[in-house]
Amino acid sequence: MGTTQLETVPEPKYWHLKTVLSDALDSEFAVGEILPNERDLAARFGVARATLRQALEQLELEGRLQRRRGVGTTVAPPRVGVAVDPVRHTWPGAAGDDWQPVDAIESDTVPAAVAGLLATAPGDPVHIVRRSRVTHGRPVAAELLYVLAEAVPGCPPAASLSAPARARAVLQELQTLELEGQDRTVELGSARAEDAKQLDRLPGAPVLVVTTRYVSGGRTTAVAVSTYRADTCRLTFGESDAAALLAS
Repeated sequence: MGTTQLETVPEPKYWHLKTVLSDALDSEFAVGEILPNERDLAARFGVARATLRQALEQLELEGRLQRRRGVGTTVAPPRVGVAVDPVRHTWPGAAGDDWQPVDAIESDTVPAAVAGLLATAPGDPVHIVRRSRVTHGRPVAAELLYVLAEAVPGCPPAASLSAPARARAVLQELQTLELEGQDRTVELGSARAEDAKQLDRLPGAPVLVVTTRYVSGGRTTAVAVSTYRADTCRLTFGESDAAALLAS
């Protein structure tokens, strides 16, 4: 990577630096290669380290770089296309669902946004199912599925089951309900500590958060909050996978 002094440019300096670094990644670095440290990079490009960090953060957000624990900043592999609910109008856990059940607990405390979607009152019990998704041997997403306990009264006592079996029991009970509709929203977010650990990311790393609301019996019965790695995922929606969402 050659030394390049940045001149005054109409766009922010970090943005111009991002373009220069992106060109260097294409021509001088291989996938998985570790970048020089920030001090050396800042000196080569004649910029402050704060400017360099802004450029590196933007490249990470665009999926060009990865920050790895105990390793440093590396060149990221190409994004993996991940279909979001390719089989429409089905409950989580139905045939064709490639999420893996991890665990399930019952709780009377859920995030305020989820409680609002479920229209629960304080103290209402909710099953919280944790699931994970792996594509091409890489963890790409983590999910918390919130299910009204009153909607699935047939779930066996949690203490009698293993962690994955608890999750499967809730999912199986969902299949007995009539799904009347679903909708979803997508937004850019930051990885929470627990999700970051499951996704092999640093806390605060950029992620794509897909929130899906499932309606049965005239009300919202379940809400799934799926957290996808923004650096490695290209989300596609629908059976044709025609619409792609890039984290940019």
